[in-house]
Parts: sequence; C-alpha cells; structure tokens
Amino acid sequence: MANITASMVKELREKTGAGMMDCKAALNETGGDMESAVDWLRKKGFAKAAKKAGRVAAEGLIGVALAPSKGVVVEVNSETDFVARNEQFQALVRAIADVALNKAPFGAGSEVEAIRAAQTADGATVADAIASAIATIGENITLRRAAALEASPGGVYAYVHNQVAEGLGKIGVLIGLKSRGKPDELAALGRMLAMHVAAANPQALDASGLDPAVVARERDVLADKYRQQGKPDNVIAKIVESGLKTFYKEVCLLDQAYVHDPSKSVAQAVKEAESKVGDAIEITGYIRFALGEGIEKEAQDFAAEVSAAAGQG
Repeated sequence: MANITASMVKELREKTGAGMMDCKAALNETGGDMESAVDWLRKKGFAKAAKKAGRVAAEGLIGVALAPSKGVVVEVNSETDFVARNEQFQALVRAIADVALNKAPFGAGSEVEAIRAAQTADGATVADAIASAIATIGENITLRRAAALEASPGGVYAYVHNQVAEGLGKIGVLIGLKSRGKPDELAALGRMLAMHVAAANPQALDASGLDPAVVARERDVLADKYRQQGKPDNVIAKIVESGLKTFYKEVCLLDQAYVHDPSKSVAQAVKEAESKVGDAIEITGYIRFALGEGIEKEAQDFAAEVSAAAGQG
C-alpha cells in the first residue's frame, strides 16, 4: 500500500476543494496517484473539477512587445522575486522581447534558441546579455519560452497583469483580431478581451482546439459518475453530452461567460462589438503566459533561509 502523507492529502484538497477524509480515501483507493485521485473524487461527486495547484513556482517577469500586426510574449525567469524589481533585469526582459519581435524567426520549433542567438540593440547576442546580467545581478537567469501572434488586417493586442513596468508583469496575454473596422474601437475591444483571457484562462479558442485526451477524460469522468448512480446507458449518453457543453463553457474562450458582462458569452460580446467597430471581427488566436506555470519549486522556510545565509542556521 502506498504511503499517503499529510502533504499529499493537503495538495489534493487544494486541487479539488474536497474534504480531508475524502481526499485521504481517494489517495488510498488510487495508490497515491494524484491525477487518478482527482478523477476518483469527481466520479464520487466530491469535487467539481480539478484546479491548478497553488502558488507560482518560479520568479522573474513576463514581457510583451507589439508591432502593428504582430505581438510577442516572453518569460524570463530568475531565482527570487527581488530581481523582478531590478531595473537592469527589467531592461534585459524588454531587450529580449524587442529581439523576439523584430529579429527572431518563429514557427521552426526552436524560438528560444533563435532569440538567444540574435543580437540586441547593443550588438551583443541575447545569450551574452543574459550571461552579463547573471554576473552582475548574482542570480541564475533563463529565457524559458517565447511565442508570437499575428493578425492582418486588424492587429494584435495585449494585457499585462500585475504590471511592474510598461509591458512587464506576472501574466502576459496577446490576442489577435482580424477586422477592417475602426482601429481605435478594435484596440479597445482587444484589450478587454485580453483582460478576459488573463482572468478566465481558457484552454482553447473553441471545442475543436481542445486536446482530444482532455475531452476523453472529461467524458469518462462524467459517464463513470452517473454509471455509479445506476443510470441506464442511454440516459448517461445524453447527460454526458450536456455535461460536455457545460465543460466547454468553462474552458473554451468563445463559449466562456464574458468577464466584463457575464450575461453574454465572449462570442456574443464580439458579435455585438461589430456595430461599433464597423466590420466583422474574428478572433484569430490568443496566447497567455503566467509566470512560473508548470514549474515545480520546493517551498522554502524564508526565515530559516535568511538565517542560514547569515551563517546562523
């Protein structure tokens, strides 16, 4: 039998919102496998949906840069949050975003390496600029990822959340809108939609863009949940399809309730905006980077860390 620790129970509780004893039972039933335990709880009706676990695991900044029909977003990581407030580090992230926007090719699957090899306005490569910043600041600094978005006619619009300086913050969003309408109205809509993406964190533009494995897992969870309640297969099939529609409203951008007016979907809000813009509007895509997402970082006792650094630990 797997050794179920208190930290495992705590993590599962944070992911699902289920009770402590239910979480312990789920982990025991699934041999300590976290994802299987999440599904077990959902099938029992103890958890509505899996949540992303807690705190951000890496420090640094997200940077965005825009041109008339193109935008880029980059993530540059550091070891501590203090560095994000360092003007030299902020200047480095801006320089990297500028290189990504103007000099680095995208689409070949090696964007980070292409950016690292490209030259900044000072004539040094990005790799050299990062090495210099490491030497000066005294922390490890890495360019983790980068992405670009284009839209024409129309444009790419951005929103940066928890902004510490222009174009730099903890969450960066780009959204592409294709339209020949009024540029000012389109830009205003673009910023509102980018804010929505930052807040709602959709998984895809619409259902066709979802990972088939994600949809299959959701279908399986729904079916098993109602099968355990003794419902016949023909009824389960209808319930599952209805449940998937609800799921799409939670995770697909066009189907989500618009955060600025939850009485309508994003698709409805965009359609209504066409009268102001003066032309049809198509969302061509979006990109959302949140600092440190997907990176595991061991929790530290800050007081103990400071004490150790001072030679007292």
